[in-house]
Amino acid sequence: MESVDDVEIRDESIRLGQFLKLANLIDTGADAKLVIADGLVTVNDAVEVRRGRQLRDGDVVELGGITVRVKAGANNGEH
Repeated sequence: MESVDDVEIRDESIRLGQFLKLANLIDTGADAKLVIADGLVTVNDAVEVRRGRQLRDGDVVELGGITVRVKAGANNGEH
């Protein structure tokens, strides 16, 4: 089984296209649009074609054999 890296987000949720950039899986928003439209991205083991799909803590995203997990940030009003 491949390792899964956690990628922390600031808020409770993030759009898929933004998350792909944050996780360094793609370089630009245009790249996100292309890989998502081509069906190359999975969320929780299901192909996702909506760039605006909201991801939340614990969601697992895979692209090109790289798997990352969404980790909601600790600065959601807590210190």
